[in-house]
Amino acid sequence: MERKNSERFFQNRECKYFPCHPKADPESFNCLFCYCPLYALGEKCGGNFRWTETGIKDCTDCLVPHSAGGYEYIIRKFPEIAELAKRK
Repeated sequence: MERKNSERFFQNRECKYFPCHPKADPESFNCLFCYCPLYALGEKCGGNFRWTETGIKDCTDCLVPHSAGGYEYIIRKFPEIAELAKRK
């Protein structure tokens, strides 16, 4: 099935990092969320991540934002992201 660029899906095959995750399928890889908005949620992001020895969140094995249904998942998580951005 051919996927076309839209508000829910985008590919940049000319990016030198495409696809930026080693286990990703280039045919279905969604670049829309190149920088994942879920990163800030830490352990509550719902993705497949690990913590490095130095405490950095490593999302190399996570394909949530780049997969089918990833757009919808991230949109559902936006209230949590917005809560982080509120000034207290």
